[in-house]
Amino acid sequence: MSRALIIFGLVLVAAGLLWPLIGRLGLGRLPGDIIIERPGFSLYFPLMTSLIISIVLSLVLWLVNR
Repeated sequence: MSRALIIFGLVLVAAGLLWPLIGRLGLGRLPGDIIIERPGFSLYFPLMTSLIISIVLSLVLWLVNR
């Protein structure tokens, strides 16, 4: 359990350090992300971005546990 928490923490630190690069790659504004803007209201649901991040994290964790 402690090993998994350490790896998770390192992944979070790496994502935080690489956030400016991730923003330039276009994550967060992908086709499939739902954006609803009305006067006085805006909703942003990053569906496709969440799916891509989930797949990448699943692959990383799968490789670590091998």
